Amino acid sequence: MSISADERRTRILEEVQKLGTVRVVELAERIGLPAVTVRRDAAALAEAGLVRRSHGSVSTVTGSADRAADGPTVGLLVPAAGQYFAEVIAGARAAVAEAGAQLVLGISSYEASADRVQIEQLLKSGVQGLLLAPNWTPADHPGDQTWVGELPVPAVLVERRPRPGSPAAELDSVSSDHRHGVLLALRHLSASGHDRVALAARRDTWTAHEIRVGYAEGCELLGLTAEPVIDILNPGADAEAVAGQLAAAVARGVRAVLVHNDQDAIQVLPLLRARGLRVPEDLAVVSYDDVLAALGAPPLTAVAPPKQAVGAEAVALLLRRIAAADSLPVHHVQLLPTLKVRESCGAAAG
Repeated sequence: MSISADERRTRILEEVQKLGTVRVVELAERIGLPAVTVRRDAAALAEAGLVRRSHGSVSTVTGSADRAADGPTVGLLVPAAGQYFAEVIAGARAAVAEAGAQLVLGISSYEASADRVQIEQLLKSGVQGLLLAPNWTPADHPGDQTWVGELPVPAVLVERRPRPGSPAAELDSVSSDHRHGVLLALRHLSASGHDRVALAARRDTWTAHEIRVGYAEGCELLGLTAEPVIDILNPGADAEAVAGQLAAAVARGVRAVLVHNDQDAIQVLPLLRARGLRVPEDLAVVSYDDVLAALGAPPLTAVAPPKQAVGAEAVALLLRRIAAADSLPVHHVQLLPTLKVRESCGAAAG
């Protein structure tokens, strides 16, 4: 069974952190992936500053640059190291370095049970504060978040909006306003003459939920006809089914779609062409995330959450919290995404 780039890179980073330094060939054997794939993913992780590469080997960066400063040590928990969160991590690393602090990274998985284990390890490493992107979804019971109020160090939620009245609402948070991001996409498509816009989206993450809610709200606000959401239940494996449902939507008169996320949008493009549909002539396509969107054929117009800025702002807020303790009011900060206009929506870039 194929695994996503996020999953591959998370497994690679886990092995590198476990071993310290490992040759690419050995790493590929341990993970059960082709060496060429591991080499490409390791290059992407190195570009994001998460590992170091030299002479066919990959090594961890923790223990040198990220621990060289004398300031506070902060821990960062993310659900994956690839793509989206790689940019969040990059923003956090830059802010930590500028502040003279130190960063320790913990990688969970997209399962809530893994969060606590990783947090315990971060606490054992002596961190004085935590940046947390836990595996919460809006379907979780508020009681499932009680443990965050029992943490022995200050914590800031990253790319998570705490539910009002929950224990998490007492924590600082920094996140992208994904509902606003969806509104940007819908407004752009509406201005281009589209009164019906489909949504193809995942449903297993916090971001996916916010995009779905933002779609319903945005359609109502702009007077657009809300279409039944096309579910991407198995990212990377549902491309044929998604393309088929989009072709059916075009037959009903739909001429535009927002796809969460870039990877799924790029995978569906050639499948639309195989069905005789041209992008953007027959179907305008906008993707969400803007990690890989510019590499599409055609390049995809995309909503771009301020991923690096979220990481940097979360670090700044955590360091303020560590310094000020309880004298600082609780902050719930939302940063606005932007829209990167490219060829796939039929409008001139700008």
